[in-house]
Amino acid sequence: MNTAVNVNVVHESEAQRQHARVRIPAKLRFLDAQRQAHDVKVDDLSAGGLSFHTKQPLSVGDVLRGRLQFTVDNLGLSMDIEFQVRSYHPDSGRTGAQFQNLEPRDIATLRHIITTHLSGELISVGDVLSTLQRDNFTKARKQKDGGSGLSAFGRLKAVTVTLGVFVVGVAAFGFIAKSLYGMYFVSHAEAGVVAVPTTNITMPRDGTVSSLVDNGGMIGKGAPLATFTTSMLDMLKGNLEDAQLEPAKIEELFGKQLSGTLTSPCDCVVARQLVDNGQYAAKGQPIFQLIPRTTNPMVEARFSYRQFDEVKPGTRVNFQVAGEDEVRTGQIVSSASLNSDDLASDIRVQIKPDSTLPAELAGRPASVNSDRGPSLNWLIDKAMARGL
Repeated sequence: MNTAVNVNVVHESEAQRQHARVRIPAKLRFLDAQRQAHDVKVDDLSAGGLSFHTKQPLSVGDVLRGRLQFTVDNLGLSMDIEFQVRSYHPDSGRTGAQFQNLEPRDIATLRHIITTHLSGELISVGDVLSTLQRDNFTKARKQKDGGSGLSAFGRLKAVTVTLGVFVVGVAAFGFIAKSLYGMYFVSHAEAGVVAVPTTNITMPRDGTVSSLVDNGGMIGKGAPLATFTTSMLDMLKGNLEDAQLEPAKIEELFGKQLSGTLTSPCDCVVARQLVDNGQYAAKGQPIFQLIPRTTNPMVEARFSYRQFDEVKPGTRVNFQVAGEDEVRTGQIVSSASLNSDDLASDIRVQIKPDSTLPAELAGRPASVNSDRGPSLNWLIDKAMARGL
């Protein structure tokens, strides 16, 4: 028994044709490399190529252009093609060619003609037109290679872009959630200010004043606050007799000046000096505003009347004083309408801070809001208790 392997045997799967060739009456008109026109009869045809006989020598590998012509229902059907010479036998002139760069509609027409011919049916113009009108090809499926086809830089770029999109999405979601929370669960005051009870120091006589302390300075009870000067005539006004009201006497009294000192009635902080040094002030005109050092500043805020149910006494609020980064907390101790005669007026509330405010913050504006949303303080307290 001969067990030798014949190396000339080629497996069928390696040599089989991709397209079936059939004999169909057709003609080919093509231009050779010298741009000479030749008319030949097509021997066989497939969706991938054709064969014909020609007396014109052709070179294998040449790419030529031509027109393939069919006769359908006594009508001529022509198709412009481009083909490459794959085989040429000089003895017989038999040439095998492969189509190049065929349009999808041309491929569909060839397949329809070949299929109809193989089934033994007659080729009609209507069937050909119907074939050209419909979509005969589907898009190729995407290959899922799991990113194995990407380089290291490509993978890094893809991860970076994905992470960036994720971060932007999270930020947008957080912004929308915060806006909705602030709209439905937070009541904002229309205005707010740090308020403290003040003591006004007034001018005892008509005259000029000169301060002995600066704004924001601390002063003890009974300490000199400022000096003032007034004319002798102002001091004696109402106490002069008729004999002393002579013009010469009045001029003499007017030219004489008396000095006095203003003292602090409490341990205070100078909040404001209302009259500049050397300026004239009338009797009873406020000169200084003092804040007692033992007084705890409060916060006064104004809310809209429609929020009256949200700013009741005992309600917890958050506020931030202008010039500070710290957000402070407090409790509403009283609320009242600004004008009892106007039912549409705003509501003014007084807020007692949880921690004492410095006296120098008096008069500064403040942003106040009341948060009615769900609280997670119980969860934080529970976590801290477990940690301890």
